[in-house]
Amino acid sequence: MPASVVPESEGSTAAESIDQLAHAAMARWTGGISPASLALAFADWQLHLAASPGKRLELALKALGDGSRFARMVSTPHAAWQPWFMVRPQPGDNRFSGQDWSLPAFNIMAQAFLLGEQWWHAAASDLRGVSKANAAIVDFTVRQCLDVVAPSNFAFSNPEVLRRAMDSGGGNFVSGWHNWLEDCRDLLSASPSGPAPFVIGKDVAATQGKVVYRNELIELIQYAPETADVCPEPVLIVPAWIMKYYILDLSPQNSLVRFLVQRGFTVFMISWRNPGPADRELGLDHYRKLGIDAAIDVINQLVPERPIHAAGYCLGGTLLAIAAARLQKERPGCLRSVTLLAAQVDFTDAGELTLFINESQVAFLEDMMRQRGVLETAQMAGAFQLLRSNDMIWSRLVRDYLIGERAAPSDLMSWNADATRMPYRMHSDYLRKLFLNNDLAEGRYLADGQPVALSDLRAPMFVVGTVRDHVAPWRSVHKIHLLADADIAFVLASGGHNAGIVAPPSEEGHSYQLLEKKADQPYVGPDEWLRKAVNRDGSWWLEWVRFLTAHSGAWVPAQSALYAPGGRLPLDDAPGQYVLQH
Repeated sequence: MPASVVPESEGSTAAESIDQLAHAAMARWTGGISPASLALAFADWQLHLAASPGKRLELALKALGDGSRFARMVSTPHAAWQPWFMVRPQPGDNRFSGQDWSLPAFNIMAQAFLLGEQWWHAAASDLRGVSKANAAIVDFTVRQCLDVVAPSNFAFSNPEVLRRAMDSGGGNFVSGWHNWLEDCRDLLSASPSGPAPFVIGKDVAATQGKVVYRNELIELIQYAPETADVCPEPVLIVPAWIMKYYILDLSPQNSLVRFLVQRGFTVFMISWRNPGPADRELGLDHYRKLGIDAAIDVINQLVPERPIHAAGYCLGGTLLAIAAARLQKERPGCLRSVTLLAAQVDFTDAGELTLFINESQVAFLEDMMRQRGVLETAQMAGAFQLLRSNDMIWSRLVRDYLIGERAAPSDLMSWNADATRMPYRMHSDYLRKLFLNNDLAEGRYLADGQPVALSDLRAPMFVVGTVRDHVAPWRSVHKIHLLADADIAFVLASGGHNAGIVAPPSEEGHSYQLLEKKADQPYVGPDEWLRKAVNRDGSWWLEWVRFLTAHSGAWVPAQSALYAPGGRLPLDDAPGQYVLQH
């Protein structure tokens, strides 16, 4: 239940309260990043580098060797020029992918920058004695600093900008100036100046349905059937509450919900309420009880005596794994299958997101959130943007302000801008119990005072990871094989954390690998899995439908009318009220 605002945690001394206020004030200037965490990481690296003459000699020789080769490259006559002679951009680095970057002058600048980036990576990596976490922080921070001065970010050194200036007579800079002014107005204004390209309930989140249940944390949406007969087992989808639920119900051609309904499944979706400061004491267990447990109770009343296909995306999948393991002990057979979409249950290798998760950083965030009651949308969005700063920050600035073009609006971009807050207690639980201490994977996580064991997961599982996931790396998602005692169909889909999950069959360019493992078969590690799993073109959505159908009973006539528990009329039309909260 939401609790009244508590300014300080119980037992806080006056000194602790002063420290918390100081840290909260400091966080406003650092964007929520702990200066102590950065300082400790760089001190660890610098002290070990100072005590490693061999490493310093190696770096000096590398700089001399690279400099000598670069000088020879620069002196090559243009007629014999070979682009990317010394170093090429890394896969996924699209800053220098344009054809004009092969022209000698611009290619020289790009290669000089990439050589410098390569040298700094060598300096931050493989230094004996430096902790892996601190080395990663140093490497990441240095890379962020270098990205600021990349030649692609400046008009005079970016050939694409110069070509656009020549073609438009400088009109691109005028357009970019207007784009900048428009963004400034939007930043200072409570409401954006331009019309929203995608309207919730009309363009996105538009699949027909009813809100059949509401409590202080969720609305439960049941979608209207579109086939005469339906699968007897309902599907419950648990989205993450970091963003709004409708990433799984975008525009009609991209909607996973519509795709399932059109194939004869009765679909329920949780829509989380956007919390405010008064909800500061809502914890992770509240999200389980008021969210998943409450939704399952309602579905059991509406569709009695039928087990549920439960699916969870991102953080919603992590919470679903907790709830499913507990339900296996309390109500065996309640769930027919469990699907995890880009969801982690072991956080030891959770990718670059763990750079923001150590004792110093978590304590700093807790002090900031304790004062505000929530983690604001800007902090969460900023952290995710830093993980892909080239794509999410710098390339956008170049396109909008130097080239003078806006990216065409998309349903996914519209959803991505519709951020939510997170309660202080829940986010603290999430960071400490899951990320920092890895309590769930190691059997220390408690639900109602009882330990949750992922080995209690027995229902068949369908698990999806994505190749370029910066939030839930697929090798981390793959660790479910080590923890669950269930049949697992594991899919590795092309794309990233969002675009890899939103993969409609009508859209070209999708592919995936699939390998199934029975509970009694030997473990297959991620590298071996890659070699064994069959590559397939198309969308993994079709595989999921085949999985759900294989674990379902004979179809039954669809329910013609939708009712709330007790035969009452539904509360609202989908998408409900909570998704509209800002």
